[in-house]
Amino acid sequence: MEIVKATNVTKRFGAFTALNRINLEVQRGEIYGFIGPNGAGKSTTIRILLGILKASEGEAKIFGKDVWSDAVEIHKHLAYVPGDVSLWPNLTGGEVIDLFMKLRGSVDKKRRDHFIERFKLDPSKKCRTYSKGNRQKVALVAAFASGADLYILDEPTSGLDPLMERVFQECVLEAKEAGKSVLLSSHILSEVERLCDKVGIIRQGEMIETGTLDELRHLTRTTLVVKTKQPIPALQEQKGVHDLAEKNGGFSFQVDAESLDEVMKYVSQYGLITLESAPPTLEDLFMRHYEGAGQSPTSQAGGEG
Repeated sequence: MEIVKATNVTKRFGAFTALNRINLEVQRGEIYGFIGPNGAGKSTTIRILLGILKASEGEAKIFGKDVWSDAVEIHKHLAYVPGDVSLWPNLTGGEVIDLFMKLRGSVDKKRRDHFIERFKLDPSKKCRTYSKGNRQKVALVAAFASGADLYILDEPTSGLDPLMERVFQECVLEAKEAGKSVLLSSHILSEVERLCDKVGIIRQGEMIETGTLDELRHLTRTTLVVKTKQPIPALQEQKGVHDLAEKNGGFSFQVDAESLDEVMKYVSQYGLITLESAPPTLEDLFMRHYEGAGQSPTSQAGGEG
Protein backbone atom coordinates (compact mmCIF):
# COMPACT_ATOMS: atom_id res chain seq x y z
CA MET A 1 0.00 0.00 0.00
CA GLU A 2 1.27 3.46 -0.90
CA ILE A 3 1.77 5.59 2.23
CA VAL A 4 3.35 8.51 0.34
CA LYS A 5 2.66 9.27 -3.32
CA ALA A 6 3.82 12.37 -5.17
CA THR A 7 2.82 12.65 -8.81
CA ASN A 8 4.39 15.23 -11.13
CA VAL A 9 4.90 17.66 -8.24
CA THR A 10 6.26 21.00 -9.46
CA LYS A 11 7.16 24.00 -7.33
CA ARG A 12 8.01 27.43 -8.69
CA PHE A 13 9.26 30.47 -6.81
CA GLY A 14 8.64 33.27 -9.31
CA ALA A 15 10.59 32.43 -12.45
CA PHE A 16 12.69 29.80 -10.63
CA THR A 17 11.54 26.17 -10.85
CA ALA A 18 12.68 24.47 -7.64
CA LEU A 19 10.98 21.14 -8.42
CA ASN A 20 10.12 19.84 -11.86
CA ARG A 21 7.58 16.99 -12.04
CA ILE A 22 8.77 15.00 -9.03
CA ASN A 23 7.42 11.46 -8.68
CA LEU A 24 7.97 9.62 -5.42
CA GLU A 25 6.34 6.63 -3.72
CA VAL A 26 6.86 5.14 -0.27
CA GLN A 27 5.14 1.84 0.49
CA ARG A 28 3.97 0.55 3.87
CA GLY A 29 6.90 -0.94 5.81
CA GLU A 30 9.45 0.60 3.44
CA ILE A 31 12.47 2.82 4.13
CA TYR A 32 12.96 5.23 1.22
CA GLY A 33 16.29 7.05 0.92
CA PHE A 34 16.09 10.51 -0.62
CA ILE A 35 19.52 11.79 -1.63
CA GLY A 36 21.02 14.69 -3.55
CA PRO A 37 23.36 17.67 -3.02
CA ASN A 38 22.54 21.04 -1.48
CA GLY A 39 19.88 22.92 -3.41
CA ALA A 40 18.71 19.81 -5.25
CA GLY A 41 15.16 20.09 -3.90
CA LYS A 42 15.05 17.57 -1.04
CA SER A 43 13.83 19.95 1.67
CA THR A 44 11.40 21.67 -0.71
CA THR A 45 9.86 18.29 -1.53
CA ILE A 46 9.61 17.43 2.17
CA ARG A 47 7.97 20.78 2.99
CA ILE A 48 5.34 20.11 0.34
CA LEU A 49 4.69 16.65 1.82
CA LEU A 50 4.35 18.22 5.28
CA GLY A 51 1.81 20.77 4.00
CA ILE A 52 4.13 23.71 4.73
CA LEU A 53 4.46 24.65 1.05
CA LYS A 54 1.80 24.29 -1.62
CA ALA A 55 2.84 22.66 -4.90
CA SER A 56 2.47 24.79 -8.03
CA GLU A 57 1.37 21.72 -9.99
CA GLY A 58 0.92 18.00 -9.45
CA GLU A 59 -0.53 15.98 -6.61
CA ALA A 60 0.89 14.71 -3.33
CA LYS A 61 -0.90 12.37 -0.95
CA ILE A 62 -0.06 10.74 2.38
CA PHE A 63 -2.31 7.93 3.69
CA GLY A 64 -4.40 8.64 0.58
CA LYS A 65 -5.17 12.19 1.78
CA ASP A 66 -4.14 15.45 0.12
CA VAL A 67 -1.05 16.85 1.84
CA TRP A 68 -2.27 20.46 1.64
CA SER A 69 -5.98 20.29 2.42
CA ASP A 70 -5.77 17.36 4.88
CA ALA A 71 -2.50 18.32 6.59
CA VAL A 72 -3.95 18.41 10.14
CA GLU A 73 -5.41 14.91 9.86
CA ILE A 74 -2.20 13.54 8.27
CA HIS A 75 0.01 14.96 11.03
CA LYS A 76 -1.84 12.91 13.65
CA HIS A 77 -0.07 9.83 12.26
CA LEU A 78 3.19 11.38 11.09
CA ALA A 79 6.46 12.24 12.88
CA TYR A 80 8.93 14.72 11.41
CA VAL A 81 12.54 15.40 12.39
CA PRO A 82 14.36 18.26 10.63
CA GLY A 83 18.13 18.60 10.28
CA ASP A 84 18.31 21.59 12.60
CA VAL A 85 15.91 21.41 15.52
CA SER A 86 14.70 24.62 17.22
CA LEU A 87 13.26 24.17 20.71
CA TRP A 88 11.69 26.41 23.36
CA PRO A 89 14.72 27.61 25.38
CA ASN A 90 12.97 27.77 28.76
CA LEU A 91 11.40 24.31 28.61
CA THR A 92 13.30 21.18 29.56
CA GLY A 93 13.90 18.44 27.01
CA GLY A 94 11.41 16.22 28.82
CA GLU A 95 8.73 18.91 28.75
CA VAL A 96 9.20 19.38 25.00
CA ILE A 97 8.93 15.64 24.40
CA ASP A 98 5.73 15.46 26.48
CA LEU A 99 4.30 18.45 24.63
CA PHE A 100 4.94 16.87 21.23
CA MET A 101 3.42 13.58 22.39
CA LYS A 102 0.33 15.26 23.88
CA LEU A 103 -0.32 16.88 20.51
CA ARG A 104 -1.02 13.34 19.30
CA GLY A 105 -3.39 12.62 22.16
CA SER A 106 -1.52 10.82 24.93
CA VAL A 107 1.88 10.23 26.48
CA ASP A 108 3.15 6.65 26.73
CA LYS A 109 5.60 7.24 29.59
CA LYS A 110 7.17 3.80 29.40
CA ARG A 111 7.86 4.17 25.68
CA ARG A 112 9.11 7.75 26.15
CA ASP A 113 11.52 6.72 28.93
CA HIS A 114 12.76 3.80 26.83
CA PHE A 115 13.89 6.10 24.02
CA ILE A 116 15.29 8.74 26.40
CA GLU A 117 17.52 6.02 27.85
CA ARG A 118 18.56 4.68 24.44
CA PHE A 119 19.58 8.11 23.20
CA LYS A 120 21.34 8.95 26.51
CA LEU A 121 19.41 12.21 26.87
CA ASP A 122 19.18 14.17 30.11
CA PRO A 123 15.52 15.36 29.95
CA SER A 124 15.82 17.60 33.00
CA LYS A 125 18.02 20.23 31.35
CA LYS A 126 16.67 23.42 29.79
CA CYS A 127 16.72 23.35 26.00
CA ARG A 128 18.87 26.48 25.84
CA THR A 129 21.74 24.47 27.40
CA TYR A 130 21.58 21.67 24.81
CA SER A 131 24.16 21.16 22.09
CA LYS A 132 22.98 20.64 18.52
CA GLY A 133 23.28 16.88 18.98
CA ASN A 134 21.11 16.94 22.11
CA ARG A 135 18.46 19.04 20.34
CA GLN A 136 18.38 16.36 17.62
CA LYS A 137 17.97 13.72 20.34
CA VAL A 138 14.91 15.53 21.75
CA ALA A 139 13.25 15.49 18.32
CA LEU A 140 14.22 11.85 17.67
CA VAL A 141 12.92 10.67 21.06
CA ALA A 142 9.64 12.55 20.51
CA ALA A 143 9.33 11.02 17.03
CA PHE A 144 10.09 7.40 17.89
CA ALA A 145 8.09 7.51 21.15
CA SER A 146 5.02 8.70 19.23
CA GLY A 147 4.49 5.37 17.47
CA ALA A 148 3.67 7.22 14.23
CA ASP A 149 2.84 5.34 11.02
CA LEU A 150 5.16 7.49 8.89
CA TYR A 151 8.49 9.06 9.79
CA ILE A 152 9.79 11.91 7.62
CA LEU A 153 13.42 12.44 8.57
CA ASP A 154 15.37 15.27 6.93
CA GLU A 155 19.11 14.91 7.79
CA PRO A 156 18.06 13.58 11.22
CA THR A 157 21.51 12.53 12.48
CA SER A 158 23.11 15.95 11.95
CA GLY A 159 25.20 16.62 15.06
CA LEU A 160 24.99 13.09 16.48
CA ASP A 161 28.11 11.14 17.37
CA PRO A 162 28.74 7.74 15.70
CA LEU A 163 27.35 5.79 18.67
CA MET A 164 24.07 7.71 18.58
CA GLU A 165 23.93 7.33 14.78
CA ARG A 166 23.97 3.58 15.36
CA VAL A 167 21.14 3.86 17.90
CA PHE A 168 19.18 5.92 15.37
CA GLN A 169 19.69 3.26 12.70
CA GLU A 170 18.48 0.54 15.07
CA CYS A 171 15.33 2.57 15.83
CA VAL A 172 14.60 3.06 12.12
CA LEU A 173 14.95 -0.66 11.42
CA GLU A 174 12.68 -1.48 14.38
CA ALA A 175 10.07 0.94 13.02
CA LYS A 176 10.22 -0.85 9.68
CA GLU A 177 9.80 -4.25 11.38
CA ALA A 178 6.69 -2.85 13.06
CA GLY A 179 5.23 -2.03 9.62
CA LYS A 180 5.97 1.70 9.73
CA SER A 181 7.20 3.70 6.73
CA VAL A 182 10.23 6.00 6.65
CA LEU A 183 11.25 8.74 4.22
CA LEU A 184 14.91 9.44 5.02
CA SER A 185 16.75 12.37 3.49
CA SER A 186 20.43 11.95 4.26
CA HIS A 187 23.87 12.89 2.96
CA ILE A 188 25.47 9.95 4.82
CA LEU A 189 25.50 7.47 1.96
CA SER A 190 26.59 4.55 4.14
CA GLU A 191 23.53 5.19 6.34
CA VAL A 192 21.21 5.20 3.33
CA GLU A 193 22.84 2.06 1.96
CA ARG A 194 22.49 0.22 5.23
CA LEU A 195 18.89 1.21 5.94
CA CYS A 196 16.99 1.85 2.74
CA ASP A 197 14.92 -0.52 0.62
CA LYS A 198 14.61 2.01 -2.17
CA VAL A 199 16.59 5.10 -3.17
CA GLY A 200 15.61 8.22 -5.09
CA ILE A 201 18.29 10.59 -6.38
CA ILE A 202 17.29 14.21 -6.99
CA ARG A 203 19.40 16.73 -8.88
CA GLN A 204 18.50 20.31 -9.79
CA GLY A 205 14.86 19.74 -8.91
CA GLU A 206 14.42 16.55 -10.94
CA MET A 207 14.37 12.88 -9.95
CA ILE A 208 17.14 11.30 -12.00
CA GLU A 209 17.06 7.74 -10.63
CA THR A 210 14.70 5.71 -8.47
CA GLY A 211 14.85 2.05 -7.55
CA THR A 212 16.11 -0.57 -5.13
CA LEU A 213 19.86 -0.69 -4.55
CA ASP A 214 20.06 -3.88 -6.64
CA GLU A 215 18.17 -2.22 -9.48
CA LEU A 216 20.47 0.80 -9.43
CA ARG A 217 23.72 -1.11 -9.17
CA HIS A 218 23.62 -2.03 -12.85
CA LEU A 219 24.65 1.59 -13.38
CA THR A 220 27.76 1.27 -11.24
CA ARG A 221 31.19 -0.24 -11.71
CA THR A 222 32.77 -3.14 -9.86
CA THR A 223 36.32 -2.61 -8.58
CA LEU A 224 38.77 -5.45 -9.35
CA VAL A 225 42.33 -6.05 -8.16
CA VAL A 226 44.05 -8.84 -10.13
CA LYS A 227 47.49 -10.43 -10.26
CA THR A 228 48.30 -12.83 -13.10
CA LYS A 229 51.13 -15.21 -14.06
CA GLN A 230 51.65 -13.41 -17.39
CA PRO A 231 51.37 -9.69 -18.17
CA ILE A 232 47.94 -8.65 -19.43
CA PRO A 233 48.34 -6.78 -22.73
CA ALA A 234 46.09 -3.86 -23.69
CA LEU A 235 43.92 -4.16 -20.59
CA GLN A 236 43.07 -0.46 -20.70
CA GLU A 237 41.71 -0.93 -24.23
CA GLN A 238 39.12 -3.51 -23.19
CA LYS A 239 35.53 -2.29 -23.31
CA GLY A 240 34.18 -1.18 -19.92
CA VAL A 241 37.57 -0.86 -18.16
CA HIS A 242 38.22 2.40 -16.27
CA ASP A 243 40.81 3.90 -13.91
CA LEU A 244 43.50 1.28 -14.55
CA ALA A 245 46.45 1.45 -12.15
CA GLU A 246 49.34 -0.82 -11.15
CA LYS A 247 49.00 -2.20 -7.63
CA ASN A 248 51.26 -4.63 -5.73
CA GLY A 249 52.59 -6.26 -8.87
CA GLY A 250 49.14 -6.49 -10.42
CA PHE A 251 46.40 -4.14 -11.55
CA SER A 252 43.42 -2.41 -9.98
CA PHE A 253 40.62 -1.10 -12.18
CA GLN A 254 36.88 -0.59 -12.42
CA VAL A 255 34.58 -2.44 -14.80
CA ASP A 256 31.12 -1.49 -16.03
CA ALA A 257 28.60 -4.10 -14.92
CA GLU A 258 27.60 -4.98 -18.48
CA SER A 259 31.25 -5.65 -19.44
CA LEU A 260 32.26 -7.69 -16.38
CA ASP A 261 31.81 -11.11 -17.99
CA GLU A 262 33.93 -10.30 -21.05
CA VAL A 263 36.67 -8.61 -19.04
CA MET A 264 36.92 -11.57 -16.65
CA LYS A 265 37.24 -13.97 -19.59
CA TYR A 266 40.00 -11.82 -21.07
CA VAL A 267 41.92 -11.47 -17.80
CA SER A 268 41.69 -15.16 -16.86
CA GLN A 269 43.58 -16.19 -20.03
CA TYR A 270 46.76 -14.89 -18.42
CA GLY A 271 46.68 -17.15 -15.36
CA LEU A 272 45.00 -15.67 -12.31
CA ILE A 273 47.06 -15.70 -9.12
CA THR A 274 44.82 -13.47 -7.03
CA LEU A 275 41.51 -11.76 -7.67
CA GLU A 276 39.76 -9.29 -5.35
CA SER A 277 36.35 -7.91 -6.15
CA ALA A 278 34.55 -5.06 -4.39
CA PRO A 279 30.85 -4.61 -5.20
CA PRO A 280 29.67 -1.18 -6.30
CA THR A 281 28.42 1.10 -3.55
CA LEU A 282 25.73 3.73 -3.41
CA GLU A 283 28.52 6.30 -3.28
CA ASP A 284 29.85 5.02 -6.62
CA LEU A 285 26.38 5.41 -8.08
CA PHE A 286 25.96 8.88 -6.65
CA MET A 287 29.36 10.06 -7.87
CA ARG A 288 28.77 8.73 -11.38
CA HIS A 289 25.57 10.73 -11.63
CA TYR A 290 27.53 13.89 -10.99
CA GLU A 291 30.43 13.14 -13.34
CA GLY A 292 30.31 15.78 -16.01
CA ALA A 293 27.08 17.21 -14.63
CA GLY A 294 28.68 20.57 -13.96
CA GLN A 295 27.75 20.28 -10.29
CA SER A 296 30.07 19.27 -7.50
CA PRO A 297 28.96 16.27 -5.43
CA THR A 298 31.27 17.40 -2.64
CA SER A 299 28.68 19.99 -1.59
CA GLN A 300 26.15 17.29 -0.75
CA ALA A 301 26.54 17.38 3.03
CA GLY A 302 23.91 19.01 5.20
CA GLY A 303 22.23 22.35 4.59
CA GLU A 304 19.28 23.32 2.50
CA GLY A 305 18.06 20.84 -0.07
